[in-house]
Amino acid sequence: MTKIEPQPGIMQIKPYVGGASSVNGVANVIKLSSNENPFGPSPDAIVAFQRAAHDLHRYPNTDHASLRAAIGDLHGLDPDRIICGVGSDEVITFLCQCYAGPGTEVIYTQHGFSMYRISALAAGATPVVVPERERMVDVDEVLGAVTDQTSLVFIANPGNPTGTMVSQAELARLARALPDHVLLVLDGAYAEYVGGFDGGARLVEKYDNVFMTRTFSKMYGLGGLRIGWGYGAAAVIDVLNRVRGPFNLSMAQQAAAEAALRDRDHVARCLSENTRLRAWLAEALAELGVPSDTSCANFILARFANSDEAAACDTFLQEQGIIVRMVAGYDLPHCLRITVGDEASCRRVAHMIGRFKGGAPGSKLMLLDEDRREEGDV
Repeated sequence: MTKIEPQPGIMQIKPYVGGASSVNGVANVIKLSSNENPFGPSPDAIVAFQRAAHDLHRYPNTDHASLRAAIGDLHGLDPDRIICGVGSDEVITFLCQCYAGPGTEVIYTQHGFSMYRISALAAGATPVVVPERERMVDVDEVLGAVTDQTSLVFIANPGNPTGTMVSQAELARLARALPDHVLLVLDGAYAEYVGGFDGGARLVEKYDNVFMTRTFSKMYGLGGLRIGWGYGAAAVIDVLNRVRGPFNLSMAQQAAAEAALRDRDHVARCLSENTRLRAWLAEALAELGVPSDTSCANFILARFANSDEAAACDTFLQEQGIIVRMVAGYDLPHCLRITVGDEASCRRVAHMIGRFKGGAPGSKLMLLDEDRREEGDV
């Protein structure tokens, strides 16, 4: 019997399971399970990635200076206070590695992103879950859970898988009320889907105990490349860079991300379509008796009568070649998270949920066609 033992907390981690991408016996599926951008990346990002192939024998730069400068230029941020990672997940891992550990506690909310718990346990810290109120972060619940052992507080805004948002005023109240030894981390993976929202950058500028994470995986359509970044106080960035691998991002990743960032027309088109189709899909499902909270992301959280109905609908959709995401692991067993796809995908999933519910949506299913006729598109 081996005496080799993992660090405390590691065996409490359930391996992360991503959204499914295939269904047995179904050749062509509609994947709406991973909140991917249905319109893909900017063509400029694809060209930049292809060009980078000519230098695959070269090590990448270690400071990501050009990408950080581009991020800073777009968002009006100090590039020296930006760190880049392999998706925002790696930045979250850095934060736990540097500021959490045995004897400390990491707070996240009831329906918060599962990587918060995973990264806390991997660092040897104790994860602390606080209740949400109707799938909304409750700042008072968070503050009530803070102890002398608390090191980090993670808040996803907009939330995943809820799609709901916390107001800037409430987040500022939280930042002000937290003790000096606690770092508030605002996860802005879906920030680009909220027009005019800075993801928490102004709070980072105002409070030294606030840190922001962002990603290129969602709006920018680069999930397959895994590129993220964080913004915080200079002292925090200095600490994180001490554990960051020197070559954590390839040249191809950096080049594609920078090109994607600069193609504002592509981002504007993706935002416009997501906003339009998200509203349509939510209303179409509501007509079927499947409500959802107002989503500020690129998905909706469809609520069913109970867990059995949600599971049965998921099975039915898979039989029709449509993959959505069950979120029982997020303490939402009666819900299905449905990515906002392109127009055909939205129409298809609404129609099939209509069939599952024993009826068909009325006026809302026709609305897209009517709108397009008025615009002269059909």
